[in-house]
Amino acid sequence: MPQADPAKVDRLSAEVGIDRVLSDLLVKRGVETFEQARAFFRPSLSDLHDPFLMKDMDAAVERVRRAVTGGEKILVYGDYDVDGTTAVALVFSFLRRFTSHIDFYIPDRYDEGYGVSYKGIDWAFEGGFGLIITLDCGIKAIDKAQYAKSKGVDMIIFDHHLPEEKLPEAVSVLDPKR
Repeated sequence: MPQADPAKVDRLSAEVGIDRVLSDLLVKRGVETFEQARAFFRPSLSDLHDPFLMKDMDAAVERVRRAVTGGEKILVYGDYDVDGTTAVALVFSFLRRFTSHIDFYIPDRYDEGYGVSYKGIDWAFEGGFGLIITLDCGIKAIDKAQYAKSKGVDMIIFDHHLPEEKLPEAVSVLDPKR
């Protein structure tokens, strides 16, 4: 990453009253004024993009709605790394407000490795889950999504990793890189 303009760093540090190291990081990300820093640190909901601009969002929302209103069991499935476990905690906590028919699954690092596993799908099937929501994984789980489908378990895939040309056959595949 190129160096930030030292004059901009000094100006932002003085205007906002923050350490020069933090100002340097902000300037490198295009935050150069007090107002830009305020918007960065205190964003408003009105600054967010419409989530329905993401391809497949409507299908994902409708499938979750159907599962919740139908009393269907939902499994929130995520990787064991920091972004996976954080995503699971957030989505599980949110959905638990609307249904008690919910659980989560974090694969065993040594036994199952990264991503969606056959063991996790079998666990969902045996537990009577009709919907698996994957977080931080699944974008390359073509065979595993087909396996889940063959067992009558739907999948919604939320991932941020680079997709390939062929996507898994899921109810919805949400990835900002699509």
